[in-house]
Amino acid sequence: MEIKAIEISIPENITAEVGERTITVTGEKGSIERELWYPGVSIRMKDSKIIVKAEKIRKRQAAMVGTLASHIQNMIQGVSEGYTYRMKMVFAHFPIQLRVEGDHLSIANFLGEKKPRSARIHSGVDVKVAGDLITVTGINKED
Repeated sequence: MEIKAIEISIPENITAEVGERTITVTGEKGSIERELWYPGVSIRMKDSKIIVKAEKIRKRQAAMVGTLASHIQNMIQGVSEGYTYRMKMVFAHFPIQLRVEGDHLSIANFLGEKKPRSARIHSGVDVKVAGDLITVTGINKED
């Protein structure tokens, strides 16, 4: 078994900074800073590439190399293209009502409940409700 390393190319319109435990990626849509660290896995910058490498031949470290590289690729895609999720409300008997109220999404009449439920909207995320369609847009895939 050989030591696993993954190289991630950084597009021209995106800048990336690798700190000791944090990575900052900046692009057209905004900036994402994230703490990415795992014992025995190093992340470093070389030219216009980010290299994620396991220091020893261990199964868990090799798996984390792939996971951390995927997180970095998602950050790059988020600041360049962004993410948009479209959902549709479906109900049979109790008509659900959604409203965006500041930084919360209010869900009324969910399964016939008297009290409305509330979901927090993270900063940098835009939620739009149009009839039975919900559109969630943002740069961070995990928010």
